[in-house]
Amino acid sequence: VKMPKVLLLDEPLSNLDARLRLQTREEISRIQRETGITTIFVTHDQEEAMSISDMIVVMKDGVVHQIGKPQSVYDDPVNMFVAKFLGTPPINIFRGEVKNGRIYIGDEDVLNIAEPKKVKEGEVYVGVRPEGFIPNDKGRFTCNLERVEVMGRDTSVVSKHDACENVTIRSIVSAENNIDTDAKTVKFDLKPNKVYLFDKETQDRIMF
Repeated sequence: VKMPKVLLLDEPLSNLDARLRLQTREEISRIQRETGITTIFVTHDQEEAMSISDMIVVMKDGVVHQIGKPQSVYDDPVNMFVAKFLGTPPINIFRGEVKNGRIYIGDEDVLNIAEPKKVKEGEVYVGVRPEGFIPNDKGRFTCNLERVEVMGRDTSVVSKHDACENVTIRSIVSAENNIDTDAKTVKFDLKPNKVYLFDKETQDRIMF
């Protein structure tokens, strides 16, 4: 029993406070590396899953949606459920449209599609990771500024947009960016590798 072939840990940290969770998580990870025991770690905390695992399995209603290395699953989600599940703050989801080889959110042309023939025109969901925003006074994408939260190394820009499915948009940018907190709007450019398209009906990822 002390040295099993496979060890199942079913939400072992769920009743601990934040600091103790982190300490215990690090200790579990250390023991697992030392013993080499294959461990299945069940958790609803995506940060916990990302930090402690070598391979991650994302499930919903008993159905496996994606298996892979944590960073690979984060960077390359197969559908909108996986994209929304991994990441803190969560991915920002917008109602958008593909038109003339470009991605639109509302009336704004926010991004080019490198190979437009791969993507059929029409309505889509557009996902943008929090780190995918680049503040730019002449940027393509305009949001209504709510507030700016200073976090030391980074700044969280909280904004809203009529096409956003989230309650608020959270954009994580470098603290070196000077955001005008008195402005009513904030403009961004988007990093192409942090933008994802999802089918409006199936919510499967559209590669572009």
